[in-house]
Amino acid sequence: MSEITTPNKNVRDDEIDLLDLFRRMGNTLNRWAIALGRAFLITVVFLLKRWLPLGLSIVAGIGISYLLKTTSASFYTSDLVFRNNLVLMDMKTLRDNSGTTSEIISKINKLHTFCAENNSAALSQALSMKPESVQNISDIGAYWIIDQSRDGIPDYVDYKGNHSAYDTINIRMQDRMDVRVKVNSPQDLNLVLDGIVKFIENDSLYQQRNRVRLRQNQELLARLGYDIKQLDSLQKVKYFEETRNVKPASGGQIVFMQEQKTQLVYGDIYSLYSRKQKIETERDLYKGVVTVLSDFSLPAKRDNGGMYYGKYAIPILFFLTLLILIIVANWGNLEEIYKKY
Repeated sequence: MSEITTPNKNVRDDEIDLLDLFRRMGNTLNRWAIALGRAFLITVVFLLKRWLPLGLSIVAGIGISYLLKTTSASFYTSDLVFRNNLVLMDMKTLRDNSGTTSEIISKINKLHTFCAENNSAALSQALSMKPESVQNISDIGAYWIIDQSRDGIPDYVDYKGNHSAYDTINIRMQDRMDVRVKVNSPQDLNLVLDGIVKFIENDSLYQQRNRVRLRQNQELLARLGYDIKQLDSLQKVKYFEETRNVKPASGGQIVFMQEQKTQLVYGDIYSLYSRKQKIETERDLYKGVVTVLSDFSLPAKRDNGGMYYGKYAIPILFFLTLLILIIVANWGNLEEIYKKY
């Protein structure tokens, strides 16, 4: 194989000189660093020389934001949390076997569609509100509540819909949902709440499911009451028989029956009582299809204040002014390029 002879060393024509490669890479990075530093200095000097028009653009953005605030209609945002009483929770997987939570969220999001389409007639009929009242509603949307680490405690609301349904660590809470409402007048929140509840409760399928749930709970309560009485009677009989069957032994000693068999019945009774109390709570507190766990809070200030418009108006005006200044400063070069091509 041929070789190339140099004054310092012989290098095979199929080998890579690592020292030369690193030197070239270092020179390239050095040129890039110098170019970036020069560009940074040019940018700083350019901005400092034109601080007056750029500053005026920021002031103009603030003024436009204030003008939009005073001329635009106010809107307020508030949230409530619903409990889904139709849920059939699997305690091992924390999944809803009924699937009603996703159904209710989809149903409420129909109201969002009515708001987006500005369909006041459909929104008024759905919420059972007067047409003039629904004019103040800007948006209604339902969202999943996320439980991080599967500890049963709500952590945040998935407003952006970014949560993956296949995530097994951070899961959607199946027994509750968040509803966010945007209105022009915060005094209308109570009317909106009543309208949303009626919209859900008036669904005939949900009504049938809820009646079945309440009837099954009542039947289960009757059976639990019967079983508790039976266990209580059995407890008394066992205790009486075990006490009566105590027999004196020889030598004046008495042999007592073991007490643990009787205590096992007490445990069964208390377990049934716990189940009975849980079902009674479900029956008395959660009678409807949904229950409000957290009501709308009265917003302290409007959402579309000066900062709401300023975060859009100020950057847009600033960059438009900067673009115009760059074009003016390089107008000669642009003319030459235009004539050339």
